[in-house]
Amino acid sequence: MSKTKGFITEFKKFIARGNVLDLAVGVIIGGAFSAITNSLVNDIINPILGIFAGGNEALSGLSFQLPGGGALMLGNFINAVLTFLIMAFAVFCLVKAVNRLHRKKEEAPPPPPQPSREEVLLEEIRDLLKERA
Repeated sequence: MSKTKGFITEFKKFIARGNVLDLAVGVIIGGAFSAITNSLVNDIINPILGIFAGGNEALSGLSFQLPGGGALMLGNFINAVLTFLIMAFAVFCLVKAVNRLHRKKEEAPPPPPQPSREEVLLEEIRDLLKERA
């Protein structure tokens, strides 16, 4: 019983960590962004590309019949590539912005603290002693 309780306690600590919660939020937002990207590709880009591919239909309908009875779904592949490129570009922009923020924080180190009044007096005494010698 105590092993199970310890395991559950350790699991609770793991779940409560900030990194795990950040990851969960990232996955949820990524899923939502994926739906937006799929809609952009399927509902906006595909019809425009369909005009150039012939027949004012979506690009996802582009397929070639193979001699064995199957179909080569070239349009679906192009959709997947477009979705990937859009997602990769968005992630690249996000990482670039985060890196820029971190770089600014690292470039501006805090100024060194001012010496205390006691340290200033000790330095003056040291300098006066050096002049005497």
